[in-house]
Amino acid sequence: MASSDKETAENSRIKHVNGDLFSCPETDALAHCISEDCRMGAGIAVLFKKKFGGVQELLDQKKSSGEVAVLKRDKRYIYYLITKKKASHKPTYDNLRYSLKAMREHCLHNGVTDISMPRIGCGLDRLEWEEVSAILAEIFEDTDINITVYTL
Repeated sequence: MASSDKETAENSRIKHVNGDLFSCPETDALAHCISEDCRMGAGIAVLFKKKFGGVQELLDQKKSSGEVAVLKRDKRYIYYLITKKKASHKPTYDNLRYSLKAMREHCLHNGVTDISMPRIGCGLDRLEWEEVSAILAEIFEDTDINITVYTL
């Protein structure tokens, strides 16, 4: 597929917005990456921890790398993509891919059609956005799930 075709396919499902992730519609699910230990001590994870709490609730789900932990807050789901074992580790593209597939399955089973997220895995975790965005497009291409990516 030519890169312009690929971008067109991606753009139909994935929208990019400059702004604060937490200003997204209250009905959108939210997603971000964390470690199995649920430390959330740096980056945007700190804001998720302050805003939604539930660290023990997440730990009780006993999720491993490549899975997704989920909190339900008001009318929305908050997805915690588990992409590494410990907070000090770096994620792999494979773990991110498996976590995103797990999130997709949860969305499909629970009627979630809109997800807002930061450039997942690309801040402190140092993954390349070009690669992450291609994985996102591939995993969600055959769904009715719309993704809005927020960049400050």
